[in-house]
This record gives sequence, C-alpha cells and structure tokens, in this order.
Amino acid sequence: MNNLLFRWRLACLWLLLPLAGLRAQSRPFELADLAKLTGLSDPQFSPDGQTIAMVVSTPDYAEDRFHTSLVLVTAANGTQRALVERRAGLSQPRWSPSGRELAFLAKTGFGKDSLPQLYIQTLPNGELRQVTRARKGVQHYAWRPDGQALAYVTADAADHSAGPPDKGYDAFEIGNNDLFLTAAPTPSHIWLVPAAGGAPTRLTSGTWSLPVTIPPGAPSSPLSWSPDGKMLAFVKVPSPHSGNGNMRAIQLLTVATGAIRPLTGRASLEGYPSFSPDGSQVAYWYPREGNTMNINEVWVAPASGGQGKNLTPTLDRDVFRSIWMPDGKSLLLGGLDGNRTSLWLQPLKGGAARKLSLGTVSPNWSFWVDVAVSNNGRIAFIGTDPGQPAELFYMASASAKPKRLTDFHHDVKALQLGKAQTLTWKSDGVENDGELTYPANYTPGKTYPLVLVIHGGPTAASTATFSSLSQLFAGRGYFVFEPNYRGSDNLGNAYKAAIFKDAGAGPGRDVMAGLAQLKRSGMVDTTRIGVSGWSYGGYMTVWLLGHYPTTWKAAVAGASVTDWLDQYNLGDSNIQRAAAIGPSPWLSEDNARSYREQSPITLAGRIRTPTLILANTGDPRVPITQSYKLYHALQDNGVPTKFIAWPVAAHNASDPVRQRERNRFWLEWMDTYLQPGARPALPRTTGSN
Repeated sequence: MNNLLFRWRLACLWLLLPLAGLRAQSRPFELADLAKLTGLSDPQFSPDGQTIAMVVSTPDYAEDRFHTSLVLVTAANGTQRALVERRAGLSQPRWSPSGRELAFLAKTGFGKDSLPQLYIQTLPNGELRQVTRARKGVQHYAWRPDGQALAYVTADAADHSAGPPDKGYDAFEIGNNDLFLTAAPTPSHIWLVPAAGGAPTRLTSGTWSLPVTIPPGAPSSPLSWSPDGKMLAFVKVPSPHSGNGNMRAIQLLTVATGAIRPLTGRASLEGYPSFSPDGSQVAYWYPREGNTMNINEVWVAPASGGQGKNLTPTLDRDVFRSIWMPDGKSLLLGGLDGNRTSLWLQPLKGGAARKLSLGTVSPNWSFWVDVAVSNNGRIAFIGTDPGQPAELFYMASASAKPKRLTDFHHDVKALQLGKAQTLTWKSDGVENDGELTYPANYTPGKTYPLVLVIHGGPTAASTATFSSLSQLFAGRGYFVFEPNYRGSDNLGNAYKAAIFKDAGAGPGRDVMAGLAQLKRSGMVDTTRIGVSGWSYGGYMTVWLLGHYPTTWKAAVAGASVTDWLDQYNLGDSNIQRAAAIGPSPWLSEDNARSYREQSPITLAGRIRTPTLILANTGDPRVPITQSYKLYHALQDNGVPTKFIAWPVAAHNASDPVRQRERNRFWLEWMDTYLQPGARPALPRTTGSN
C-alpha cells in the first residue's frame, strides 16, 4: 500500500514538472534579466563569404564592464567559434583581403591610459600580434587591398613645448567645443603601418583634422581605399573642435606623394565616401539641398572629381548606410522606414530603389544600420523584432529570406513579454505613428496605467523592435507608448524637416493627438499617465509638462534639453543648432526670443507634476546646466522633485551598472506615483547578477 502511494505521488510529481517549468518561464521581464541580454554588433564577411565575424558583448555587474569577444559564425549552419575572448573594448573586426588574418581594435593599458590599439589574429589559430602603439589610440582603420599594410587614424599628441601641464602650463584656447573640454583637442590624421608590424608612416598632417564622432551618432566616416591601393578617400574638417563638424568635405589622398585634392569642391556636410569596386566612382552622403534638417541622400561622383549625381531623390528616406554591391551596379542602403528599419537596393543608373523583403525583422539602427555585404553578394545583419532581442541574420542573396543564425536570447524570448503593436493617428492633417507595448499581464476589459517613453534625436524614431525599458514597464503592469512626432526621420523628408523653428509646439501636438486616441480606446486609466524620455525625449517631456500641465501624474526627464541658449553655447555641436532653431540668438532680439519660445524652461513655472531629473555631470551633448535650471524651477514652486546625476563624461553611460541603475530609478519613480503601494521601493542593486 505504501509502495503504491509512493508511485502515485511520484507520477503526480512528474506531471507537475512541465507545468512548473512553464510557470517559471511565464514570468515577465525584470531588472535582473538585463544580465541575459547579449550585445551583437559589426558583422563582417570573410572574403569567400563563408564566415561572419562579429563582436559579442556580455555584461559583468561585479566588475561593472562589458566583456567583448570576437566570434566567428559559419553562414551555412550558424556554427560558432570564439576567436578572441573577453578583451576590453574589442571592436571593428576586419578581414584581410586574403582571409588568412583578422584585424580588430582592443584596449590596452589601465584607467585613463586604456586606449584602443590595432591587433591582427592569424587564422585559424595562429599568432595574435599588436601592430600599433599610438599614443592617442586608434580611432578606425582599413586594410590596404594588397593586405600588406593598414591605414589608421589617430589624434596627434599634445604640444607641451611650453612646459609640462602638471607644472601649470596647461592653458588652452577655447573654440567651438563643449564646455567640459579640459585641454585643447588635437587634430586626427592618417598613418600607415605594415601588417607584419614595424614603424608606422604618417600620411597626413596639419591643423585640420579628420572628424571624430562623439556618441551617440554614426561612427566616424571610414577610410576607403581605391582598389589599386593608390588612393584613400576620407573626410576633412577645418579643426578638431566638435562644433565645426558641419564643415566636412570629402578628400582624396594619393598615398605615394601625399597630395590631397577635394572630390566635389563642396565645403560642408559631406560624409561616408566609399570607392566603387572598379575604383572609378565614389559614393557618399549629402543632405538634401545641403540642409541638415533634411534627410541624408546618397550621391555618386567620378573619382576624377565633381559632385556627380544624386542616386536617391525618389527614395524619401533618411539613409544611414550605403554599401557597394560586388558588381558595382547598385548599392545596398539602410534607414528607418515607417515602423521598421529597411534595406534597399539602389541601382547605379538611377530610378526607384527596391526594398528587400525582411519579414518582421529590422536591422539594428543607431544612426548607422548594422549590415554587411560579402564579395559574392551575401548579406548579414544584426536584427530584432518586438519579441526578440538582437540576433545575427543571413541572406544568401538580396532576394533570399533572412535566416536567423544565432539564438543568444532564447531565455528572454521564453519570458512573458508584453505584446507590441504599431499605432497610427493624425495631427494637423499629417499621419504619425508609434509603438504601443501592452502590460505583460494584460486582461481585456481592465484598464492599466500608461507611461510615455519618447525617443531622442529628434533624428530617430521608435520602431517595432525589442525594447528592454518598455518590457521592464510591461512586466510591472504598464502600457508603454513610444510616439513618433514631426522631426522623426522614419516618414520622409517633409516630416523630418517640419520642426524648423518649431522644436516643441508641433511635435507636442503630435504626441498629444496620439495620446488622445489611446485614451479613447478605453484600455488606459486616464488618471494614471506618466511621461518620460532621454535627450530630445527629455526635451519633449519637459515641453509637455509645461504646455499640458494637468495631463500627467509623474514624469522622468533624462538628459533633457530645456534651454536652447545653453544648447547653442555649451553643447558639443553648439552653433550648428542654428540650422534647426534659427539664426544665432546673439544677432537680434527676435532671434533670442525665438530660442526662448522654443525652450521648455520658459514655461517651467507652470509644471506641477512630480518629476525625476536624470543626467550625467560631464555630458557634452546636453550639458547638465539645463537639468539644474529645471531642478530649481521645480523646487522653487514646491513640485515633488528628485535630481539624480552620475559622474559620467558622456551622453549615455557605457557601463552595465549605471545603465541598470538608470532603469531602476526610472521604474521606481513611476511606481511611486502611478502604482502607489503596488510594491515596496527596490533596494539598491549590488554587484551580483
């Protein structure tokens, strides 16, 4: 009798095990799950198209760093092999022309002396050698077509001829740079180093510079070799000061003689040159009508010189990648397109671009589309959709369906994620779109609190991709609305350019019209709505708080632009802001008035919503001065306010602990005011995963 009872209980246990496993997997996405997210980037085909190299990064919260590895993936079946593991700052893998070597950048040294240098790994399991020891580190590089040398870009060392800085000889002249600069920026120039190692040779010099991107933004314009190895195409700016970055022009360098000539003769706004496979032409980016408010277009010019022709006048999308196809008859383009990122084949002879069929997957976009083309026309990209964090996808040709090669995020996909859908609505007669994520525990007929998470840029857009912040909110029982607004670059040139001298009012109406549609759905508890965003999303948050003050129950304003005067005078791109806000505020009172009217701080005295302010103390893109102004405006008016800052000299923290902490503060603030009593305040996160 006891034996029968035992067997009955054992059978019941086995029946329950699958259910218990199902329940364990059905929990929502939580802060601890951030540790499960693997970063994938920069896929690169071997010359034969059989293998894809990419960078894989994983967070280590105990050490507060991301471990980066170089992983090889077989295109045919997805087999993986780690070639270089857990190197600090590993980036930019590039195959040698023969395919027998793979170069990459990785950091050497410690602390402030930790700088990226160029390494080459012999395949399959040969020596790893360091080929540069540049005093300022290597920014980017390119193999010479014969594989015997590499061109690279590095900043010049500072001039200390007057005396050592630690003895007080550290004065420098200010130019068009951000207010946090502590030493004069030095020009960046091109050098050449033998692949086998040895002394590098300087190829360019002068007070002018190659441009350096301050994140967030597309990477610096890569160097491009002519197929015969005799010339390099690059971008030149008149000085290393970031505020002069709009005065960028494409140049061609004859390596043997050092002679430099301009490609087109324009003096500004050119970028991302690349030689055609036969070397006769150069493709490059240039904004429509030479106006940075407009979309990027792709031009092709003869290598002998001249502006050439605009390939994409009918595409009407903001192009953020252009790669020559191997036959030289078309280019693969990438950019935001409605609710996704699209890829197109643009014929060189002109005419309409053909959109590739990618299904629900969007290639990763971060002011740059993460895609590669092989020598035989195969395509690889890092892609995502709302239910799937980024993975590596492969297309055997431009007409093939994407095939997922990796499955780094199977544990995350198995969680109870909030359903996502794309919304559309009209404002001022113009159609807008945005993304809505449902609560992970959504039950039809119930109402739930709503949080707006507004994207930055404004040259950007919220699309149908996996968002860890949205899923964190969904896991806590929120709807998340990510509205696009005029100024976003996913709906064409007119939509992107519509915010000239109208930085907040028009976009504000767009967001509020989308919110009104959501309110009419009956799914949202209209008494529990929060608004939030980072950067331009923070700008929109503060604008909406001041102009629609009775709508919001809570707000999070991260790295917020609140005062265009500060942005014009103190940010890294400073005077370039005049292209969007209007001519210099110091030329006339009318100009100054326009800057003030477009600044959310002007109506900050009307704000009554409990607001969490987040910022980095050394942010060069949006100086923290603007957050201080908002803090005092709210404090003086008795508004519940908390101001949290991190000692970070960047617009976005690059380490996993601060990234997680930012999310934790964001979540807790909304919980406090939108779901009081729903859960106790979280303890401060520790080093454990």
